[in-house]
Amino acid sequence: MLKKKITKILVGTNNPGKLKEIKDLLPKNLKIYSTSDFKIKSPLENGKTFEENSLIKARYFSKKSKLICLSDDSGLEVNALDGNPGIYSARWGGKKGDFTKAMRRVFKELDRKNKNWKNKKIKARFICALTIYGSGQKTISSVGIIEGHISPYMKGKNGFGYDPIFIPKGKKITFGEMKPSEKYKIDHRYKAFKKIKKFF
Repeated sequence: MLKKKITKILVGTNNPGKLKEIKDLLPKNLKIYSTSDFKIKSPLENGKTFEENSLIKARYFSKKSKLICLSDDSGLEVNALDGNPGIYSARWGGKKGDFTKAMRRVFKELDRKNKNWKNKKIKARFICALTIYGSGQKTISSVGIIEGHISPYMKGKNGFGYDPIFIPKGKKITFGEMKPSEKYKIDHRYKAFKKIKKFF
C-alpha cells in the first residue's frame, strides 16, 4: 500500500495527447509534473506486454525525477491482425510517431488479409496499463480494456493515436469523432484509472 495519499506526481509520457488525457483524469488539487519539466527522454521499451512497458517507463522516469511517477502504456489490438499492432502501436507510426501513417498501415495489413474487410466487423480493442512507481513505495498497476471494431475510414479530428479508426462497442462513431468529455467516460485509460483513483 502507498504510505500516504499522493499529492504530487510526474506523468511519465512524452506524448502530448496522453499527457492531456491523464491530466484530465487526475484530481485538480494534485501537483502534476510532466517529463518536459525535467527534459527527460523516453526509455527503451523492451517489455513483452503493456504492463511491462508501463513499469519500465514509470521506474525510469521516477528515478530520473526523484518523484512518484504515473506511467501509461497503451495500444490497439486488431483480432484479424493477430493482435497487432499491440505493444508496437506507436512504432507503427515510424520514428516521428505519425499516426496517420500507422492507421494507413492497419488498413494496408487488413487489405492484405482480406480485400473485402470493409464490409465486415473487424474486432479490435484498446488496452491501457497504468503503473504508479515511487522509490520505497509499493508499485501499483492496473489495466483497462475497451472492445470495439475498426472503422473502414479515418473519421474525426479529436483524440490522438488510432482514435479516428476505432469505434467502441455500442457506439456508431469513432473516438476521433467523440467529444473528449464523452470519450474520457468510457475509454481504456479511464477504466484503468478508475482502479487506482483511490490512491490520489
